[in-house]
Amino acid sequence: MTTLARSWLWGWLALAQLCADLVLSLPYLLLLVMLVVGVCLTPFVLVGVPIVAVCLVCARICGELERLRARSLIGVGVPRPAPRERRAWWQRVLFDGRSWRATVHLLLISLWGLLAGALALCMTALGLSLAFLPLYRSDLDSDRLNLSIGLGPGNTPAHGWMVPLGVTISLVTPLVARGLVGVDLMLVRWLLGPSHTEELSVLSERVQTLTVTREATVDSVELERRRIERDLHDGPQQRLVAIAMELGMVRSKLEKDPAAARELLDRAHASSKEAITEMRQVARGIHPPVLTDRGLDAALSALAARSPVPVSVSVFLDRRPSPTIEAIAYFCVSEALTNVAKHSRARSARVQVLRDGTGLLVTVTDDGVGGADPTRGTGLVGLGDRVRAVDGRLEVTSPAGGPTVLTISLPERPAPSRRTS
Repeated sequence: MTTLARSWLWGWLALAQLCADLVLSLPYLLLLVMLVVGVCLTPFVLVGVPIVAVCLVCARICGELERLRARSLIGVGVPRPAPRERRAWWQRVLFDGRSWRATVHLLLISLWGLLAGALALCMTALGLSLAFLPLYRSDLDSDRLNLSIGLGPGNTPAHGWMVPLGVTISLVTPLVARGLVGVDLMLVRWLLGPSHTEELSVLSERVQTLTVTREATVDSVELERRRIERDLHDGPQQRLVAIAMELGMVRSKLEKDPAAARELLDRAHASSKEAITEMRQVARGIHPPVLTDRGLDAALSALAARSPVPVSVSVFLDRRPSPTIEAIAYFCVSEALTNVAKHSRARSARVQVLRDGTGLLVTVTDDGVGGADPTRGTGLVGLGDRVRAVDGRLEVTSPAGGPTVLTISLPERPAPSRRTS
């Protein structure tokens, strides 16, 4: 029952769509007549060519209007066809199949609008006039109704049973409009949306992009694993081996030379604290606890505090993003600030994070010497692989002499609920 009520309510929007078809059919047909005139004049005088070009441009504009109408009234968004290869403007206007497909759409939607729009409008008028018959029945001439609608004699006696009939027609009209508007949607998808070949091309490019980003992500994860192994081997592991040796020496000297044993214990204690510090640094490089506990703002502020270059941080988020996007944003900023400290010779940097409607927009700016090139392996290559793995975009603007602006767009993902201990 709820579904039927929802369909009935949406049916009024479908009714508005059909009435709009009826209203727009006249200017659309006039545009088509001008196009036919231009085509007929083309073989004889060149004046027909600009007429055809103007009509095709108007057809493309009307196609955009039809997509907007479908999204607003029918509730279905039809994507634009994929852009074609670069050609001259007159070639795009005259020889692009999308222009002529838009023209065919105008013809069919005009003819359909005259039929379906008139039917919907007549049903609406008939239903309302019968449903409200008691309000004006006393003003009727001889208590008779003219229901001909211009199709012939239709003087009919006004009876009481016409009121429930009018209510029934008014209730059924939105449901009928819901069915009729399916033709509008079919025409928009068929003639104004991407063709089957274009959809296959887009899907093929998508598969190729996913294959490349997957391989890059695997390589990035493997490099990260090797870095963690190297950091653990060169840092904490050596500290722990030294602590074990010092504790062994303490055990052998504990009874014979307590003073030397105490000195060795102090050294082992100091080494253990250094090992803990190094372990924290390695863990922070994997995933900082502050990012999980307090979010991106606190994590980036801590990152900026450790940077040798003064960094200002501005985070404008009304809610936390998903853990994956949050982590990628953090590590992108971390890598960017590392590059700033190593290569830019900057005196200051700025980090800004905000939402741009489709996801997170992360911007890192420095006043260094510029000249950053993502293709020269300065850390931006791996950063770009990390961003593309989640369908994000990385843009680098770094003219010689600076400033350098790193812009990262990350798509928004719904964040799962977090448990607080």
